[in-house]
Amino acid sequence: MRFFWYKLFFFASLVCFSQEKKEYKIVTVAFYNLENLFGIEDDPNTAYNDHIIRAESFYNQEVYNAKLKNLAKAISDIGYSHTGATPVIVGLCEAENRKVIEDLINQESLAASDYGIIHYDSPDRRGIDVTLIYKKSVFIPTHHQKRELILYHNSNILQRIYTRDQLVVTGLLDGEEIHLIVNHWPSRSGGEVRSRPNRIKAAQLTKKITDSLYKLNPYAKILIMGDFNDDPTSESIKKVLGTRNKKENLSMMEFYNPMEEMYRKGLGTLAWMDRWNLFDQIIVSAGLVSSDYSGFQFYKAGIFNPNYLANPKGRFKGYPYRAYGDGGFTGGYSDHFPVYTLLIKEND
Repeated sequence: MRFFWYKLFFFASLVCFSQEKKEYKIVTVAFYNLENLFGIEDDPNTAYNDHIIRAESFYNQEVYNAKLKNLAKAISDIGYSHTGATPVIVGLCEAENRKVIEDLINQESLAASDYGIIHYDSPDRRGIDVTLIYKKSVFIPTHHQKRELILYHNSNILQRIYTRDQLVVTGLLDGEEIHLIVNHWPSRSGGEVRSRPNRIKAAQLTKKITDSLYKLNPYAKILIMGDFNDDPTSESIKKVLGTRNKKENLSMMEFYNPMEEMYRKGLGTLAWMDRWNLFDQIIVSAGLVSSDYSGFQFYKAGIFNPNYLANPKGRFKGYPYRAYGDGGFTGGYSDHFPVYTLLIKEND
């Protein structure tokens, strides 16, 4: 009799366990610096008109087609090993205009994903913009705007620095509201210390945007992504944005930066003078770091750096396989590795 009741309890427990087993949906959100994705036709409104990158050895129809194909291949693979699908949302930078993004998403490896585009022309004199592409079947934009970053040379209001806008997008990801801020902060041209105030200003603008979102909803789900031209431990990220490197005890309206731990381990998305930097990051709000999986939550983040995206030989072996070198087009992809984060939620 004791054995009978033991068996009954065992099978009842098994049934309960099977009933509690849950299925989850996982999606990829990514960011990629496209390394000067310019069209064939000169744009007289940008500094790259008559620039060396327009030279025949660097840029012609064949090179343009090859670069588009390479970038599309890389984007289609980001997160695929985890989700079996292309990313649902990708932030992009260093795109000349909307036309080059249209050409990109119409490549064979991306066409079936049916991406939409959110793009504004930035005042940047190089003619490069930030952009967002999204799967129209999964993400529905409800509002978007560009926020201008106003900078001056040495605080001289007569000497304006024209740089990239910040792109702010709100939408419904599988029916759930999320906010995305796509960035390409000012470069380190002239030296890190000398150029640091410009990135501090960029961080302050991002902080102002997130504060306004939190004012509407303290539990807002926000992803800040971009090429920040700063590392996860830089003042602009750690102090101005106030990012944390641990998920535990994250307070409301704070941000978790999963890239900081990677950086401390020596990982990066670009290399210069035998030193790795992790300028490309995706930072998530506290609203995406909880145990409530009825809505999307942060699962994991990573640097997408398969062998084919790395330089195969020579002095720069292992560095990102950039598209342009001293001799023109290299056959490569970009001088940055893309980054991604996986979001997960219970199936309805």
